[in-house]
Amino acid sequence: MIQDSAREVVLASNNAGKLREFSAILAEAGIRMVPQGALGVAAADEPHVTFVENAIAKARHASLHTGRPALADDSGLCVPALGGAPGVYSARYASMGGEEPSDLANNMRLVSHLQRVEDHRAYYVAVLVYLESADDPCPLVAEGRWHGTIIQTPRGENGFGYDPHFWLPEYECTVAELAPEEKNRSSHRARALAALLAQLREVSNV
Repeated sequence: MIQDSAREVVLASNNAGKLREFSAILAEAGIRMVPQGALGVAAADEPHVTFVENAIAKARHASLHTGRPALADDSGLCVPALGGAPGVYSARYASMGGEEPSDLANNMRLVSHLQRVEDHRAYYVAVLVYLESADDPCPLVAEGRWHGTIIQTPRGENGFGYDPHFWLPEYECTVAELAPEEKNRSSHRARALAALLAQLREVSNV
């Protein structure tokens, strides 16, 4: 699939942090990431209830409008005791209760719901999809999960989203208490990127 030493792939996002993180790792596969906004592509709709469907939709949208290979991700927090919620609604979880979504409001809704159950296990998930073209029948799909437990009282100043409530037993701290460099090495997105890189190497002999 990947033949050129510096092949451009459209990132189906305009998030500067994702662009830096993805670029640093996928450069090993001879890929140079270009954000879709730089090519005049608007954000795609994300109407699906699964991460993989939304990631495919975003990658296909970016590839369709640029005629280039594309990479997209969809990620969030899943709590098995809540039926997998917040899931794909992680960034707007509070809106499901009629509130304006924000990190604080989303966390308050999550913690409130977990007061009713004993099992507070949770995991972050990231799904990456790489498409050669909009009609690629065999996209590369990679997933990374980061397991932990939701705690009631927030701890830490780093990170964002649910990080202050996401306790990591192996570190004995929350994600928000981790150094950013350690988070970037261990996170669900880092794990998904590593899995995708392995697939890209396999199909391209990188």
